[in-house]
Amino acid sequence: MSDDGRGTIAATLRGRLGGFGLDVALLAPASGVTALVGPSGCGKTTLLRCLCGLTRLAGRVSFRDEVWQEEGRFVAPHRRPVGYVFQEASLFPHLSVRGNLEYGLRRAPPATMVSFAQAVDLLGLAALLDRAPGTLSGGERQRVALARTLLAQPALLLLDEPVSALDAEGRAEVLDRLDGVIRSLDVPVIYVTHDVAEARRFASRIVAMRAGRIVGEAALAAAPSQEEARASVAAMPRDEVERLAAAALVAGLSRPPE
Repeated sequence: MSDDGRGTIAATLRGRLGGFGLDVALLAPASGVTALVGPSGCGKTTLLRCLCGLTRLAGRVSFRDEVWQEEGRFVAPHRRPVGYVFQEASLFPHLSVRGNLEYGLRRAPPATMVSFAQAVDLLGLAALLDRAPGTLSGGERQRVALARTLLAQPALLLLDEPVSALDAEGRAEVLDRLDGVIRSLDVPVIYVTHDVAEARRFASRIVAMRAGRIVGEAALAAAPSQEEARASVAAMPRDEVERLAAAALVAGLSRPPE
């Protein structure tokens, strides 16, 4: 794995939680998006909880040049610069959307990665600021939860299947906004999902898990620009172009409208 000079996220952890055992050695770049993929119950969420300190197993955890856990040392969760977005938004019901976002700001260190106005704009929350959480749709609540987490200015963002509890409309709503967040902000992300297509949408690296272990990992090449794609197609033999076109039609793709 290459290092772009901004360090790594490293975790070597082993232990049991009831009947479940985790035995992993994770090494990921502290930049871009690393997706943890695998079936439900394979240990993705447990690994995330160990990274942020909510669950403790034997081993070592470090982020860039900081050691968060090793023998004789354990940095408490609230002292780790980590933002965690859960499967379901955990908003404060007695606060408005604005109040929830301001709570995130109160937890922020002096250095600012994202401003209140920028978070509101990125997540499309301007019309929701005076609303109560109980009046929001699932997608709206998750966008507020993400904005609140960003306003705490995390150095590492953990997203634990952030759209799995949403309907199709809510999923599309959050994924579109999340795409903008990832492109706009220079914060490393670990994204947990069981949906490989979803992982490929955001991730620069995919780590596959099964039964508490890492069973594979790969870096993903950036998607080519339209011009690069056209040049690549132009260089292909005609029969190869026809084969790819047929495969696209079988997969359900169609020609875009003029």
